[in-house]
Amino acid sequence: MQEEDLLDVLLRVKEEGGLEFPITNNNIKAIFVDIFGGGTDTSSVTIEWAMTEMMRHPIVLEKAQSEVRETFKGNKKIMESDLQGLSYLQSVIKETLRLHPPIPMLVPRVCREHCKINGYDIPVKMKLIINAWACSTDPEYWDDAESFKPERFENSSVDFMGTNYHFIPFGSGRRMCPGINFGLTTVELFLAQMLYYFNWKLPDGLNPKDVDMMETEGAIAAKRVHLHLIPTSYASYN
Repeated sequence: MQEEDLLDVLLRVKEEGGLEFPITNNNIKAIFVDIFGGGTDTSSVTIEWAMTEMMRHPIVLEKAQSEVRETFKGNKKIMESDLQGLSYLQSVIKETLRLHPPIPMLVPRVCREHCKINGYDIPVKMKLIINAWACSTDPEYWDDAESFKPERFENSSVDFMGTNYHFIPFGSGRRMCPGINFGLTTVELFLAQMLYYFNWKLPDGLNPKDVDMMETEGAIAAKRVHLHLIPTSYASYN
């Protein structure tokens, strides 16, 4: 039996009916617009931050590049299905999302029932915004919280799938980001190819520590000054 994808599930639920609020074709189209929209800008921002942090930490860059080139040695093309073995690159992506969540102030939520949190009364219909960046840089939960250390995720069960509340760049619960798998695959595949096919250096002898790390103002925390790099082809894969 072929495994169902998201579209299969939504179409099946629509046909079965029985929901308080029936799913329509327009609802299904809206979900996929959200997925592609939410997984595009945020993915490009994450890729740029990941490359920025690796350029600022040459040992991390060398380690990630070595893993990619050893894994795909002799291959001319990297496929999505081949990404499972890149454990260190996945740690780099996690650490990037920890320090640079693309949407640091998550999408607002509306309280459905009265509750009290840390002494604060939260009435029904109150809008709440979670500061994902504050959660993922809280020194109570993270050692050396403001430093870029992908190794912290090696042999760690902490993940961004919504169950570790000090690391929720995609939110949590049934309304967490619907484009999480699309976005993560895009980021990992793009970075793997950049590291496999090219060597990278900063222009004009720029010191890695002098790379501008300021963020733009807005819902998405992109780099204020885009990263500029000089690529040279790495021909050993031929």
